Formats: sequence, structure tokens, C-alpha cells
Amino acid sequence: MLMKEEDNILRKAGVKNPFKVPEGYFESLTSEVMNRLPQKEPVECKRPTLWQKVKPWVYMAAMFAGAALIIRIAPGVQKSNSEAVAVDDSEKEMEYINVVVDNSMLDDDYSLYVYLTDDDAE
Repeated sequence: MLMKEEDNILRKAGVKNPFKVPEGYFESLTSEVMNRLPQKEPVECKRPTLWQKVKPWVYMAAMFAGAALIIRIAPGVQKSNSEAVAVDDSEKEMEYINVVVDNSMLDDDYSLYVYLTDDDAE
């Protein structure tokens, strides 16, 4: 049924392209467009100043200096924090050992080892 409707439409409208380009249209298109453009005054090129020439190099040097400072300072800050944490942990361990040894809660070294390695002891 659809094929019959489509055939009827094609018979009525035809298969020819109804649109045509005028003769010589594309040959004169470029000249017509160029004629319609507004006239521009020539722009005078100024020579760049010394600062304009040097500015990218100064910015790059500042960037590398900043990166070098960050790389140099950041590990020192991180190291001091980790050392402080390590000192705190070792102090806590020694405190546990001292409490256990002073109070004689454990009878032998093996019991001390079990106590220190037990996860529930903390």
C-alpha cells in the first residue's frame, strides 16, 4: 500500500530537480563578494618593546623558580610531620612496654611479645 502511494507521488512530482543555478553564477561569485566587502585601512604594525620580547622568558623563569622552591620545601615539611608521627608512635609503644614491665603483668618474654603484637591491645 505504501509503495502505491509513493509511486503516485513520484509520478505527480517527477524525479527531476526543480532548482537551477543561473548561468555564470559561480564564475562571477568571487568578484561579487569581494566588491561587497567594506574597504579597510591598512594597519600599521608596531615594533614590540623590549619588555614584550622578554616577558615570556621572565614568566617562565619565575615558574621554574617557584617549582624548584616547592619541590625543595615540600619534602622537608612532609618529613618533619612523618618524623613527629613516628616519634609519637614509638613513645606510645615504650609507654606500653614500661607499664607492662613495671607492673609485672606478664611472666615471660613470650607473653610480652604476644601482648605487643595483639591487635586488640591497642
